[in-house]
Amino acid sequence: MDDSILEKAQSWAEDPQFDDDFRNEISELINHQKNEELIDRFYKDLEFGTGGLRGIIGAGSNRMNIYTVRRATQGLADYLNEFYHDQGKKISVVIAHDSRNFSDLFTKESARVLAGNGIHVHVFSRLAPTPLLSFTVRELKAQAGIVITASHNPPEYNGYKVSWADGSQVISPHDIGIINKVNSIVDFYKINLMGYQEGLEKNRIVIVPKEIEKKYLRKLAELSFGNLERNKSLGIVYTPLHGAGNQPVKDLLRMCGFESLRVVPEQEKPDGDFPTVSYPNPEELSALKLAIKTAKNSDQLILATDPDADRLGVMVRHQGEWVKLSGNQIGQLMLDYYLRKLKENDRLPPDGVYITTIVTSNLGKKIAAKYGIKTFETLTGFKYIGSLMRQLEEEGGGSFIFGTEESHGYLFGDFIRDKDGVMAAMIFSELTAELYEQGRTPMDRIEELHREFGFHSDSLVSKTSKGHEGAGKIALVMSSLRKNPFKKLAGVRVIEIRDYLTQEVTYCQKQKVGEKIELPVSNVIAFYMEDGSRITVRPSGTEPKIKFYFNLCGKEEELLKQRKIEYEEEFENLIENFI
Repeated sequence: MDDSILEKAQSWAEDPQFDDDFRNEISELINHQKNEELIDRFYKDLEFGTGGLRGIIGAGSNRMNIYTVRRATQGLADYLNEFYHDQGKKISVVIAHDSRNFSDLFTKESARVLAGNGIHVHVFSRLAPTPLLSFTVRELKAQAGIVITASHNPPEYNGYKVSWADGSQVISPHDIGIINKVNSIVDFYKINLMGYQEGLEKNRIVIVPKEIEKKYLRKLAELSFGNLERNKSLGIVYTPLHGAGNQPVKDLLRMCGFESLRVVPEQEKPDGDFPTVSYPNPEELSALKLAIKTAKNSDQLILATDPDADRLGVMVRHQGEWVKLSGNQIGQLMLDYYLRKLKENDRLPPDGVYITTIVTSNLGKKIAAKYGIKTFETLTGFKYIGSLMRQLEEEGGGSFIFGTEESHGYLFGDFIRDKDGVMAAMIFSELTAELYEQGRTPMDRIEELHREFGFHSDSLVSKTSKGHEGAGKIALVMSSLRKNPFKKLAGVRVIEIRDYLTQEVTYCQKQKVGEKIELPVSNVIAFYMEDGSRITVRPSGTEPKIKFYFNLCGKEEELLKQRKIEYEEEFENLIENFI
């Protein structure tokens, strides 16, 4: 182990500014020579990235704890006070949290720092989904928002995500400004703190009114095109996966007439240990096993939200069997349904806009084109969708209808600027109720869309690579793909390479570099194949993973299935050779 890492760990273990339990936790690791653990905890400071913090809970500079949370909040406070200094505004920030371990404590510590820096703080009295935080920032006209969550990460994680005044996650220049302020804080003694109770007594910290949540649900219900009578008969099983979605999802669905709704009892209560799942991710079939067990023969739909309720997972009954839908399929079905409903009700705007990401299926773009709706693509991450919404609003560039990313994030309407699993649960339930009344299922509708627009197969392969060594492997894969990009895969030629880090487009057959990519710089490489398919590679911004996205299309379903197997197998071998 590097001596500098041990010295850093020892200095933290002896520093009286940290509490006894914190210092003892580090001392135990040193005394028992847990070198690998010490390296992972101290080889770097937990980075305040472009969206905030996310990491394993524990003592150390590369961990989520009250000290790294205080430091991040002091940096945010410094940036807000400097940015708004000459505008004469009373600065306020809204803080929400989910069910993860220490989320409540991290919320209070964040509020203490903000209050200690003269900033007015609005705090939710109970668990609040990320989309409710976005809505509340806009409703209260706050300057920023914080949500304490690690989304769908394993139980040992927590995180800290910052939104700007429009309710969208921070992007440039504010993210860079906040990061610089956070990085400038090297002395934890210089963090300004006010006692939480003192903040309440001085009205520096106030509780968000319950009416805000009621207004949020009423606004969501206004998006509905459902039929109350039809909705009554749809049997739904819902699981919040021990998270913040339980109450709002139940309340909204019942407002919309879904009376045959049951919640998985073992997963209804908030619990940061997520005892019934290894991974509270509604994208994963393993997280839905209890919902399948709970379902009766009369149930046609299973819904699941992640701990902060900004993502939605879905299973549908098709030909007597439960079928799990991908994030792409859920988005395609909702886009198709919603555009049709807008048109039927003469509410389809002539300048309508659909926003998606560079790794999401191209089928959505084809569906939008059918209705004369323009498609915009952004980098991966809903903050870019929110940012484009703001830009279009400011420039009069179109009326936002729907935004989606393949990782189960969806948004309708313009009064929220982050993905919303609560909203998506309502829309998907009503489209399912309509299909079942017609004797069809969502899978039947997917097949119809494929026959109309061509067969699409979209998949994600992730490789987990933890710790310092893992980060090096991920960097090696990305650099190898840049230095030695493959020219063929499964016998199909690469015709175009888009490198979002250099922002260059390379036309392979012409052996020349084309136009610059007009999107923010990002460590992403996309390979466009001669058969119309696309393969995209990017390191995860929130987990120790590298992700490979396969967006394939073809005219014949069976040939596409075989091509998918060949692409994935050959690409995996290529990556293994790099490592």
